[in-house]
Amino acid sequence: MPATPTITPGYDAAAVAARDLPFAAGGTLAPGVPVGISDELKGAPGWKLEKENVAGASQYAKTDGCVVAARVSTGQAPLARGGDRDSTVALFQYLDGTIQPSYLKTETLQWGGTPDAPGKNVEVLALEQAAPGGRSTAVMARVFGTADSSAYISVSCPDAAALASARNDVRRYLPLLPPGA
Repeated sequence: MPATPTITPGYDAAAVAARDLPFAAGGTLAPGVPVGISDELKGAPGWKLEKENVAGASQYAKTDGCVVAARVSTGQAPLARGGDRDSTVALFQYLDGTIQPSYLKTETLQWGGTPDAPGKNVEVLALEQAAPGGRSTAVMARVFGTADSSAYISVSCPDAAALASARNDVRRYLPLLPPGA
């Protein structure tokens, strides 16, 4: 679902969408205009939409037993720290106080675009866990301090191989959407 077009003086949405968004570039976003998340995963092979925008989150299920939850939250100013990376660490620690910064890895998701015409890359932090004899999970998130919003995607699968495949689908079919693009 595309983000609602917004006009912000001095902000060039097309220019922001046309380049990668590393953590250091978070300040180039329009102040207070949230990012979005596509909903194209519902049409991807093997996936179906289970819940749409329930308490701000959508949930998808795959025939192999994987489940994805995706949400954008606004009003994230209380989590804002020195920059988007530090703010994202704060988000993970807010959600679970036992998460240490060293547990988080920098990864990328797609920034805009479509499954057939991929956009650029946006940096996120990821936490991956595998429970012995249980499900394999990954959580990818990013706080966009200037845009006062955050994106959170969790993926849970029966095993590591299914998780790897599901994460590739998330990257392709659930791009983060630049504000106003």
